Amino acid sequence: MDREPAVATELAEWASERIRRPRATDDVSDVREKATPADIVTDTDEAVEAHVRAVLRREFPEYGIEGEEYGVHEGTKGAPHWVIDPVDGTTNYAHGIGWCSFSLGLASPQGVPLLGVVADPWRREIFTATRGGGAHLNGRPIRAAAHDTLTGHVFMTEWAAHAHWPGLDDLLRELSSRHCTVRVMGSTALSLVQVAAGRATAAAIGEFHPVDALPPLLIATEAGAVAIPELPAYDTPLLLAAPGVADEATALWRETVLR
Repeated sequence: MDREPAVATELAEWASERIRRPRATDDVSDVREKATPADIVTDTDEAVEAHVRAVLRREFPEYGIEGEEYGVHEGTKGAPHWVIDPVDGTTNYAHGIGWCSFSLGLASPQGVPLLGVVADPWRREIFTATRGGGAHLNGRPIRAAAHDTLTGHVFMTEWAAHAHWPGLDDLLRELSSRHCTVRVMGSTALSLVQVAAGRATAAAIGEFHPVDALPPLLIATEAGAVAIPELPAYDTPLLLAAPGVADEATALWRETVLR
């Protein structure tokens, strides 16, 4: 890959600026319900994805595209495909809570992550990775935490929109007994990528969706984190853990989520 990382990073910078534009938090005229009241979209989601798709189709016309808001554009047979979540954490964004992200990834025809970008507009951070090229934060190399226990450290997770997912309650109870501090922040991509930065020692989601989880999966593993499984199927659980706690976290994962 030559041009893909540069184009992806430029799009992340543009999306971050677009998301940061002032918006009246009491103005809900641009918020619309999708599948449920807990599943919403804003004008910003649609505007960001439309722009990103247009640039990607112009720059890489043979590649496919899968986006959160506008579905799938089929590419040339055997070509890679992009995955886009224009605002991951729309509920936070719509309510004026500064924890959401822009997520963009590139995957092989078999779904193997090749490139990942996750942008935090509010902290002006852009996480990037290419397969075999390591992980970076604003251009600086990053590594997963060197911790050797979950105890006393941060474990990130997310609900499935408004609901707990199977095994989550058991997992939370066991983490609590280990004095491991759990955080549910409201953006899958931004939560998972904290493992890459060494801020969270582990993170988990109950349903893997490539549009928001494939980019941070690559970023975290390129930063040295362990993924269980290495490449999850759609709608299946995913665990990310710093290498020193991988055995402990995996055993706990099997006892609670995979049993």
